[in-house]
Amino acid sequence: MSGRGGTLPTIGEAASRLACTRAWDGDVSRLRYASATRSQALSRMGVDTVRDALLHVPHRYLDFSRVTPIGRADVGSEVTLVGVVDKVTLKRPKPRMQLVEVALVDATGVIMCAFFKQPWLAEQLHVGDELAVSGKVTFAYGFRQMRPQFHEVVRQASEREAGAQGARGGGPQAAGQASAYARILPVHGVTEGLSPAWMRRIASAALADYGDACDFMPASLVASHRLMTEARALREAHFPSSLVAAEHARRRLAFDELLCLQAALLARQAISLEGTRPHAHVVDGPHMRALLAAMPFSLTGEQERAAREILSDMAAGRPMNRLLLGDVGTGKTAVAAVALAAVADSGTQAAVMAPTSVLARQYAEKLGPLFDRAHISWALVTGSTPAPERAETAASLAAGETCVLFGTTAVLGGDIRFLDLSLVVVDEQHRFGVGQRTALRTKGTAPDQLTMTATPIPRTLALSVYGDLACSRITERPHAGAGVTTKTLTPENVDVAHTAIADAVAAGHQAYVVCPLVDDADDGSELDDVPEGEQATARPHSAQATYERLRDRVFPELSVGIVTGRMSAAEKDEAMADFRSGVTQVLVSTTVIEVGVDVPNATVMMVWDADRFGLATLHQLRGRVGRGEWPGTVFLVSAARGTSPAKRRLSALERTSDGLALAEMDLALRHEGEVLGYRQSGGVTLHLVDLVADADLVEAAHADARALVDEDPALSGARTRPLAREVRRRFGAYFEGERSR
Repeated sequence: MSGRGGTLPTIGEAASRLACTRAWDGDVSRLRYASATRSQALSRMGVDTVRDALLHVPHRYLDFSRVTPIGRADVGSEVTLVGVVDKVTLKRPKPRMQLVEVALVDATGVIMCAFFKQPWLAEQLHVGDELAVSGKVTFAYGFRQMRPQFHEVVRQASEREAGAQGARGGGPQAAGQASAYARILPVHGVTEGLSPAWMRRIASAALADYGDACDFMPASLVASHRLMTEARALREAHFPSSLVAAEHARRRLAFDELLCLQAALLARQAISLEGTRPHAHVVDGPHMRALLAAMPFSLTGEQERAAREILSDMAAGRPMNRLLLGDVGTGKTAVAAVALAAVADSGTQAAVMAPTSVLARQYAEKLGPLFDRAHISWALVTGSTPAPERAETAASLAAGETCVLFGTTAVLGGDIRFLDLSLVVVDEQHRFGVGQRTALRTKGTAPDQLTMTATPIPRTLALSVYGDLACSRITERPHAGAGVTTKTLTPENVDVAHTAIADAVAAGHQAYVVCPLVDDADDGSELDDVPEGEQATARPHSAQATYERLRDRVFPELSVGIVTGRMSAAEKDEAMADFRSGVTQVLVSTTVIEVGVDVPNATVMMVWDADRFGLATLHQLRGRVGRGEWPGTVFLVSAARGTSPAKRRLSALERTSDGLALAEMDLALRHEGEVLGYRQSGGVTLHLVDLVADADLVEAAHADARALVDEDPALSGARTRPLAREVRRRFGAYFEGERSR
């Protein structure tokens, strides 16, 4: 029997594969070439085990089977060139700017390669080195030129000299020269102390010694999706036979990642429901009818559909876990109110947790009067709630006298106890940590959970990251408002925005001015989206300095206020109350106003350094104006010019107000963890998946994981046990988190 031709492996082969599988959890230092220094460098990249090294696949490839001779490299083309370094020069064309210029030659011509802000290359590159570069060819000063996107020393000068002597002597090296570049060169991510060449050696050794491990994925899935085996995928990913094979390998490994994450999310949900007593809510009672009668409007078709989906889940014999997706102004609050009315009809309680006191108070102000008319008791708790009022609310909740509690993370306090919490509503889930969301759920026994977000999320992203949540979407705006016009300005033209603000205030309206920093002491390292290469431009504006400048010099005759995330809850509430009432005419802020702030009289917004924010954030910000009967105008002020990525993003905002279209673009530009704000909240990101190109894999992994978990919730059967082990290794915090509580 043989394991190579599709037949069963021999006992010896099976034992060898099992040994390789066990070795994957071993320390990376056991790999050949992984010296102590290189192991430390690997660890800095998160490569700590043999498994990590095998899964640390290249992020790009150089196709040396398509090397272009320098003399035939057309201006404007993207090419890979290989030549000999003829000259290395370190230049300083401007103060604080360093440029390494390299003359690269081959038998057909010469090209000048310019490396900016990499002065150390003047020491690393030597005359006679054989250098590979890739990038776009330009023409200036009589020479072809390139600013390489990638470069690597293929052979050092000493190695070339030895090769030349071998060639003259007819040695074995001479025979290999003709095909030296007829291969695909992988480019792995590296760090200081670890060169690309050493990373390739380590990867090669890992594959040779431990690459033939057992495949954790059920064979039926490998066959049904026509995937490579894991062992072959790892080999083709690290050292591909062709670029087509490399892409097939990446898709197999991406499917592994998606399937493990989906299985972790769904198994976590199944485990969390073990032994629980779900609430079967009443969804057609008197409180519901009274609320619908009290509403000054009828629900739209999409709102009604979302409400039906939510109520159907709440009436079922299992806990609800649903995500309500709705762009700015689509009326998610009205749908949530319907769910809260069902809680009142069931004689139980609900908690609504918002990310800011401003938004929590706004929920209370919008829904409170409707609840009063529907005889639904409610209360509000934020960080600024006076102690006596908080104590009174806590006592009422514990006695079951209060049905609905609105609040911020203040509702997580130990003094806040519910008699029977049956529904948890979390607004903007990604703004809370996993522990905070869990702490709220544990205040009840298996409560239903409704998560809401105004951040437009593409379906592939929702499935991959929120795979254990059922999704409802609302896209229609029940009150479209007068609309918003978006314009980009350079800092030199900022007077246009200032004039528009003055005109709006003169007409009785109000304006926002948004800044990326709180004060000038901030270094800007935590900004939402700083495009590569743009961080060295003019320093971002701070809210505090801008507030003082507008108040004292630009608008001395107007009432200018400020609100930032560093202000106390009471200070923020007071600032927003002054703006809502019209006492403040111009409000300077950070992105604290991004979500939920509703002041229909505000018609103008000016965003300083707009290139420092992601598309989703800018879309949310501009949703603060044009909400009423008057049209809104948003000025995006940015130094980005030409065809830079930042300029293209801002131009997209000028062209469309479709939040989902912008979200798709944002996902294509940035990693999904950044789109969802995971850098702040500590969520899982996907390393090998392209959520735009791999939409079919996302759908397939979700369906497969659902089928596997439905059949075997704990993934404990013989068929799924290897998958369960892999899930725990990759996403253990997700899979085990529920079991540990």
